[in-house]
Amino acid sequence: MKTLVIAEAGVNHNGEIDKAMQLIDIAVDAGADIVKFQTFKAEDLVTDYAKKANYQQKNSSSKDNQLQMLKKLELTNQEFDELSKYCAKRDIEFLSTAFDKESLDFLVEIGIKRIKIPSGDINNLPMLKQAASFDMPIILSTGMCDLKEIERSYNFFIDQGKLKEEITILHCTTEYPVPINNINLLAMKTIRDKLQADIGYSDHSCDIETPIIAVALGAKVIEKHFTLSKSLEGPDHMASLEPHELKQMIASIRKTEIILGSKEKLPTEIEKLNSLVVRRSIVAKKDIPIGKILEESDLDAKRPGDGISPMLWDEVIGSKAKKEYRKDDQIEL
Repeated sequence: MKTLVIAEAGVNHNGEIDKAMQLIDIAVDAGADIVKFQTFKAEDLVTDYAKKANYQQKNSSSKDNQLQMLKKLELTNQEFDELSKYCAKRDIEFLSTAFDKESLDFLVEIGIKRIKIPSGDINNLPMLKQAASFDMPIILSTGMCDLKEIERSYNFFIDQGKLKEEITILHCTTEYPVPINNINLLAMKTIRDKLQADIGYSDHSCDIETPIIAVALGAKVIEKHFTLSKSLEGPDHMASLEPHELKQMIASIRKTEIILGSKEKLPTEIEKLNSLVVRRSIVAKKDIPIGKILEESDLDAKRPGDGISPMLWDEVIGSKAKKEYRKDDQIEL
């Protein structure tokens, strides 16, 4: 099954629509299925006295508080409408995470195909209620959560009439970047096994190996931040992939999907041909006269494998030789 790859542009446009357009082009070139942004009105999201998170302070030299920082990263509804239309033109799905109810209404209006619940809103019941009211799939990020919190929000959507297959739960660690000892990818499998839910991974590591491993562990969705350049000023650039890295990650994911194959254990067409060469048949170990009752000392198993299988060894023993055999002739039943 093909993994849904979300190229997370987020706010890495730094509030400039031209950069946002460039990010769409990069996502298309890399082979992503979806390019995702973040839609918010800073004043509806944070108070004037809200401090920046540790990673935001570390990844930004600005002395702005969180409100001031986010104001600089806003795009207008008109600009998001332009981005949505540009995505349609470039044949990539447009998605944006809404951080307030008005923004979610707007995004649905301009045609998003699924709703992404960010980790910070997994316990925001008004937002969950609004998301559940729309007839579209839900992607639920779970950074900063324990299993009980995830189960509570997941069950809320089920109680609201969402089908299990309409919900994908993304394991996530809300650190930017996340050190490898805090990734804990096996927790993704715990979520799947506990809730019998579709799973994915929202990755904040600095590497491409982690999402590839997540795919091998069963992730159906991968979300990964990317940027024009890690050297740009802004809170998320340092934990994002540059264009060549995003392309390499997606190529590796597609290769991983091919390697994983299907769950069926069947020989390939090449293996069927090879089996004739490398498997064995029952042959005469020595010259055998016609009519002789075959004994174990008369028989051997040698390549090629186009004769009687050695699995029929016990059936051949005690049978009568149908003809005269020379050493290494294949035995017939």
